[in-house]
Amino acid sequence: MKGLLSKFMVSAAILLAAQTVYPGLSGPLAKADSSPAGGLYAADLAKWSIYNNGSHAPETTKGINEALAWAHGQGYKGLALPSGTYLIDKDSRINMVSDMTFQLPADAVLQKETNGRERYELMYLGYGVQNVTLQGGVYKGDRDTHDYTKKDNPYTAGTHESGFGIALEGASNVVIDGVKTVNFTGDGIIVGGVGQLIKDVYPDGFVSGGLDAQGRPVKNAAKIRTRDPIPLTNDMLKQERKFEISNTVNLPGWFEANFYNKEGKWLKKVTAKIRDSVAIPDGAVSVHLVFTQASAPKGYLELWSRVVSENVVIQNSESANNRRQGVTVGGADRVRITNSVFHDMKGTAPQSGIDVEGGYGENGYLNTNILIDNNEFYNNASYDVILYDGRQATVSGNHFASKGVIGLAVAPPFQTAAVQGNHFDGTRILAYHDAVFTDNRLNDSYTYFEGPNIAIDGMEVVNGQLSVSAKTAFGVSVKNVDIRITDKKDGGLFVNGQPIQVTNATITGEPKLRSFGGSAAAGSVFTNLKVLGYSGVYGLSLPPGKYVDSRFEAAEGGSFGTLSAALPGAYTFERTTFVTNSLSGGYLYADNKDLALSVSDSTFEVRGSSPAVSVQSAKSVRLEGNAVNAAGLVNKNTELFKINDYFKRTEPCDVFNVVISGNTLTGNLAAVGISTQYAGVNAPPYRVENNVLVKLTKALKTNDIAGGNVLR
Repeated sequence: MKGLLSKFMVSAAILLAAQTVYPGLSGPLAKADSSPAGGLYAADLAKWSIYNNGSHAPETTKGINEALAWAHGQGYKGLALPSGTYLIDKDSRINMVSDMTFQLPADAVLQKETNGRERYELMYLGYGVQNVTLQGGVYKGDRDTHDYTKKDNPYTAGTHESGFGIALEGASNVVIDGVKTVNFTGDGIIVGGVGQLIKDVYPDGFVSGGLDAQGRPVKNAAKIRTRDPIPLTNDMLKQERKFEISNTVNLPGWFEANFYNKEGKWLKKVTAKIRDSVAIPDGAVSVHLVFTQASAPKGYLELWSRVVSENVVIQNSESANNRRQGVTVGGADRVRITNSVFHDMKGTAPQSGIDVEGGYGENGYLNTNILIDNNEFYNNASYDVILYDGRQATVSGNHFASKGVIGLAVAPPFQTAAVQGNHFDGTRILAYHDAVFTDNRLNDSYTYFEGPNIAIDGMEVVNGQLSVSAKTAFGVSVKNVDIRITDKKDGGLFVNGQPIQVTNATITGEPKLRSFGGSAAAGSVFTNLKVLGYSGVYGLSLPPGKYVDSRFEAAEGGSFGTLSAALPGAYTFERTTFVTNSLSGGYLYADNKDLALSVSDSTFEVRGSSPAVSVQSAKSVRLEGNAVNAAGLVNKNTELFKINDYFKRTEPCDVFNVVISGNTLTGNLAAVGISTQYAGVNAPPYRVENNVLVKLTKALKTNDIAGGNVLR
């Protein structure tokens, strides 16, 4: 787990360092100038037929694009528009150019003309666009007037979820600063990739055989290769110098790529996996693929060139009232989203503030090195942040406050997430695997952690439930957790699924029902677990496991709640303190024929007239070296260590292998310190030895092995 955490820290450092290439972006708007030397060109609206009164959409859109291109050609570093409303044509968009800033004052609005398109963009940064800053202004969609009945073509889904305010597809070195994106039919901002299918190979495109060390065809019945070399002369491949193999059918997950130059001379062999990005060597113009498989009667593959957006920063911005998302990261490397606000996403799934989802498992794009920090989320319909697919993300210092929904989801396709210093304010956490949670806060909600490779270190929970449903044994670890419950609300720690490890967890306060429990398989380890003030009415339902240096203390006000050990497996308590209440609630109660109970070197503070331990069925019981202090006894019939009870005395014995040894039991009156007398019919001998009973009696079976016991 330390290695996993170090990877997260490295990723975060890389992302933070990336911001240094954009100095001064959080300051005031730069002043526009009429000369290239001044940096920004203040657009002459009349010259370019740009209208800022919300009219003339085609002319305005054309004029902005022409002004951008002209300013770039003249050596300006950006284009500035004055205040007003600019209507952007429903059939076109603003196409951003490289090495430019597009600047708007806060009261300038780019309004997308109402339309019926399933997909549209207001501002577009396409493949090859780089070194761009979008600064200020409001980007506004047509959500409220959009025609949702039309389709772009007969084969589209008709969901109208792809109306975007700002769309990046394969752009790089982009900053979006102080921008507001609202009312889009899809997303305020989408950061994605672009791809081209270079070649698809069908079954008749494979032949039997392999290639030798010099790339020459050889017979090999265990292998197949492409019949013809695949050209690598596509313009995108020439620029990007990498490809990937995707969408394979009936082919192995690994392959060999053999590269050749324009003379057909072999250059190099590379072994790779499906969906790996494969670098093209210098001089290579074609590639042969080899698979270790005897034949491919139904084999198929695709060779793609894919480019994701890189080095993107979204900061000091706001996204609101979009139907699908505030921001979708749909194919990107090194993205930071910081100091921004995302709210009121509602209309079509997934309805999230931010969704990191490139569809990588469905022939989409990979997301890597994502940093989401110091943002505010509220009133989103389903999620605040989704890490759906990709790898290496840091989520830090955010306030997730969309009440009753999922604040953060780390989905199964995502790998390696670091989640630190966030406040989950009435929002849930859902995490499947490969994530480290450090120093987070949660209130009035609950979690779901599945694992494997989930580590929770430092979590403050107020009136919330920290719930774990471990998929693999010890795939989840929990430590340094403080859970506080007020006003008898739901809250606590709950462990289900496979065993886990819990260290330094404190649960304080009386809940509505129970504050600790679960049905996890046997084997969990709880060290320094403190459950203080749990309900004396409902008690606790303990998961089996080993409890070390722990404390269980019942609240006053209930007499029926027990510390229940009732699942199959081993319950082991070492150096643990048990405190009942004055109404007899909270004693340790064991009842399962497949249960093994062991309590050693522990302390029982019996504040009422109740047992310390009551065992109703078990395959083994060991009570050794414990101290029982019963200062509140009012009934001499009370049995402190109790094996079965009076009403089961005529039933077959169901408590076996009992050892009660080396304990000291102290009472305030002559109650029964140790009772085995009602163990049941055919009860075997129990070992009851070397115990000290102060002001107490004992009531043992006649066949018990009882030596060295002292009554004082």
